[in-house]
Amino acid sequence: MDAKKSILDKGFYAVQEKIFRMVSVGIIDEPVNQFYDVLSTAALLVNLTATIMNTFDNLNERYGPVLTAIEAVTVFFFAVDYVLRILSARCLYPDRTEWKAILKYVLSFAGIVDIMSFLPYYLPVFFPAGTAAFRMFRVMRIMRLFRINAYYDSLNVITEVIISKKQQLLSSVFIIIVLMIASSLCMYSLEHNAQPDIFENAFSGIWWSVSTLLTVGYGDIYAITPLGRVFSIFITFLGVGIVAIPTGIISAGFVEQYQRLKDMGDVAVEADIRFIRVVLKNRDEWVGKSVKDLHFPQGMLIASIQRGRETIVPHGSDVLKNNDRLIIGAEAQVDEQPAELKEIILKKDHPWNGAAIGDLDISRQEFVVMVKRSGVSMVPRESLILKEGDKVFLFSQKKLTSLEGPRMHI
Repeated sequence: MDAKKSILDKGFYAVQEKIFRMVSVGIIDEPVNQFYDVLSTAALLVNLTATIMNTFDNLNERYGPVLTAIEAVTVFFFAVDYVLRILSARCLYPDRTEWKAILKYVLSFAGIVDIMSFLPYYLPVFFPAGTAAFRMFRVMRIMRLFRINAYYDSLNVITEVIISKKQQLLSSVFIIIVLMIASSLCMYSLEHNAQPDIFENAFSGIWWSVSTLLTVGYGDIYAITPLGRVFSIFITFLGVGIVAIPTGIISAGFVEQYQRLKDMGDVAVEADIRFIRVVLKNRDEWVGKSVKDLHFPQGMLIASIQRGRETIVPHGSDVLKNNDRLIIGAEAQVDEQPAELKEIILKKDHPWNGAAIGDLDISRQEFVVMVKRSGVSMVPRESLILKEGDKVFLFSQKKLTSLEGPRMHI
């Protein structure tokens, strides 16, 4: 009974994983996943376009029923998408149980945006009195556009900068709020007697302080007393510096982020890790196995999995598939005689063309480790006759100088 339950759990998890890969933006290893990405983006853009067109009276009168139908269909798609994301929440948070993963997704920012994309559309059916308020919450749909972060690294950098500098940004906002309240109180004291209808109480100057400190300057509320005008000039100059604080924080964050990425690249070079790329085929033993089931020597690992146009950071549960391109990394040898792997492509006039591997004139510190012919890897037996177009991989314990060809390090 337990074995049957285990099989059912594995089957259900496999379905969850397929759903998760389908609804996750940027995973396009299969046609259905790519199609869902296009469909999701198109549904959002069409919905936003219909919502904007609905605000024009002439368009609403002419195409009202069509726009209403478009909104109904796209909102229903958002509801189905939300259900699919709940079903696959365990794949999004693999370190949590089923219900805890669902709860974490529902309470996350993405989960709140997803549910607000469709729930306000249906709430007026049950609460007709709140139709106007519910309509306002439909603006949350536009937040779904932030999912294009999966495609553009520049947007990821913006998000990372804001998150890393959130304490400094909150401090600057706190300073702005304190100055707004203080300047409002001061302006009330200076202008209340001259303009009792405009500066009616301590908080009536908040709008003036906002427009002045943030250098908006609408001019609908302004000082008329000499002291009030002097104070306004001071607050205006102070506002320029206040606005510059969060701007400077974000600018510094961008510089630090790009410098960090550069430093990471420099560290990677200093670590002297070598990489090779291996393409899996159906006949290979690794196909169908998960990463955690592969047994590598110490110091060797899979750096990434390239599947179609997608690059996957490998996790233990990732299952390798046919045509996956594995980027395998290993620490470079540290000894007096560095090892080197050289790739030699045999041309028509190459001296090795037509020669057997056993007859090659190479030193004792060099030997052929693989021959690739028409995309097929061949074991380098001594009797193997080399042909034009063959790729010969030569391993050496010293730098090769007598042969020309591109080098590939491992």
